[in-house]
Amino acid sequence: MKKQNDGSLTLLPFHFRHLDRERVLLVNLSGEYTLLSEDDFSKLLKARAAEDLGDLYYHLKGRHIVADGDLDLSIDLLATKMRSKRAYMRDFTALHMVVTTARCSCICDYCQASSSDPGAKNMDMTVEVADKVVDVIFGSPSPGIKIEFQGGEPTLNWPVIEFIVKKAINVNRAAKKQLEFVICSNLLKAEEKWARFCRDNKVFFSTSLDGPKRFHDLHRKSRDGGSSYDRFVKNLQFYRKKTGRYACSALLTITKSNIGNLREIIDHYMDMGFRSIFLRALNPYGFAVTNRQNLGYSASEFVAAYRDALEYIIELNLKGTYFSELYAEFLLMRILTPFSTGFVDLQSPAGAGISGAVYDYNGEVYPADEGRMLARMGDRRFLMGNVLHNSHREIFGGPVLHEIVRESCVEMMPLCAGCVYQPYCGADPVRYYVECGDIRGRRPESEFCAKNMGILDYLFEKLIEDDEKVIDVFWSWIQREGLRCTPDERDKGNTAGN
Repeated sequence: MKKQNDGSLTLLPFHFRHLDRERVLLVNLSGEYTLLSEDDFSKLLKARAAEDLGDLYYHLKGRHIVADGDLDLSIDLLATKMRSKRAYMRDFTALHMVVTTARCSCICDYCQASSSDPGAKNMDMTVEVADKVVDVIFGSPSPGIKIEFQGGEPTLNWPVIEFIVKKAINVNRAAKKQLEFVICSNLLKAEEKWARFCRDNKVFFSTSLDGPKRFHDLHRKSRDGGSSYDRFVKNLQFYRKKTGRYACSALLTITKSNIGNLREIIDHYMDMGFRSIFLRALNPYGFAVTNRQNLGYSASEFVAAYRDALEYIIELNLKGTYFSELYAEFLLMRILTPFSTGFVDLQSPAGAGISGAVYDYNGEVYPADEGRMLARMGDRRFLMGNVLHNSHREIFGGPVLHEIVRESCVEMMPLCAGCVYQPYCGADPVRYYVECGDIRGRRPESEFCAKNMGILDYLFEKLIEDDEKVIDVFWSWIQREGLRCTPDERDKGNTAGN
């Protein structure tokens, strides 16, 4: 593109949305935003030279909305910022979720993985498969590797967890990657040797907590009877004592039963010593589909409950109690910083396969945990290969991932292409396939879109209000001021929970 020297003004690409009759939100390709009055927006559209905009020119040029004589430089700067936002693509597959077993000691009404009874046969990963899994994992070019053990209840096959951790540490002596381990456990069982192994090898825990006992026990049922909540509390305290105060983080699953009690649940999380919460809606997989009538709610109900909960969390922070909501934190990082985030659902092209992958107990590899869950329901549409038969190149260079990348760029998807929130959003091809029968989906009709739009609307309301104290709260979440956190919390949205 030739440099302009004639003083003419160029509009750089941006998305916009009329918030009301007086204000227009503008967002450029790298996610920088600004708010204009309708008069100033009209002035922008009519401007032919910098002087037509007056003082507004410098503001819009700083936001990469307009350029004049230095068009080439403006494009280079914008491209640099966009590359920073897409940095996760250079790393390629940092998160590796390993299903050590499909057996589980809980039978949760909303279990996405359709887990099996602890006594079920042929549902555990063998050492032979585990050995090949580690080989494939270290085929990733990513400088950081996070191995997350899932199930079922992964600790029911503890020997394979130990084998993978030990082999990965040994392989990494030569690979020299940043290596992390997380066990996603329901914490119904704890053993001294497990705690000692986790402490010595820096293995963290991720668990699930649905609130006070009456909520947690309602849908998270122990298969052998008794309160799953009581054992959870006991074993949480045990692991914290043995492995460290912040060695365990938790996820919340919101159901019809607890959606009206989120403030109480937030209080309970704080009473239990947690400093963050992930307000997670139900996903359309496994038992959650079968029991949807008893568990489900509308997207509008979820957004209303989420807004109220976030208001409460902000109030707590303003009163001096540090506590964050992790999904809002991920979105704010995308809005307020130039950096890439590791949250799979908010990437374009989709993070499925590119940022994370799942290795089932039998060696089958899927681009996302939802693909594995779908296979448990009888549909193997997203099977990428098997570690026993395929190399890393064959698995991650095959037709499944190629199709996902090709069809999951929100910049090219109908209506998403013009959405003001496009730079902060991403694609979820597995979910679209479940809801619509194809991986592109019909975004404006999807619950994912309705929920994301509702949450982003709320966050931008707060940002536009520009209350200095609220903005400080948001930045404290992004910077994690005064909080020691597990590495798992930074990628919390990637986990499916247990």
